[in-house]
Amino acid sequence: MNNQAFSARITPRKKIQRLPMSELFLTLLDKLGLAYWAEIRTENPKCIYYFGPFISLAEAKGYHRGYLEDLKSEGAQSIQVDIRRCKPSLLTIDEGGLQENIGAK
Repeated sequence: MNNQAFSARITPRKKIQRLPMSELFLTLLDKLGLAYWAEIRTENPKCIYYFGPFISLAEAKGYHRGYLEDLKSEGAQSIQVDIRRCKPSLLTIDEGGLQENIGAK
């Protein structure tokens, strides 16, 4: 299965509803690299997916389960999740791109 086709079908289960000020605050956090992101690594296919940004750790933990369910339903195996503050340069990194992006924030 083509990794790009695999990741293109993964969508959030529901849209996060935020007030306009929250969106502004989240944009600022993301620009500064202080927003939370769910980094999800899979072995088959060998990919790293970033889902976010989120204002808080609790918010990220609340939403990452939906992404996990989507990945599992697509047949992903050996899934590991790390929720952390970061500023990913790419949202999906396939095995070929992994070595090029090792230094990504």
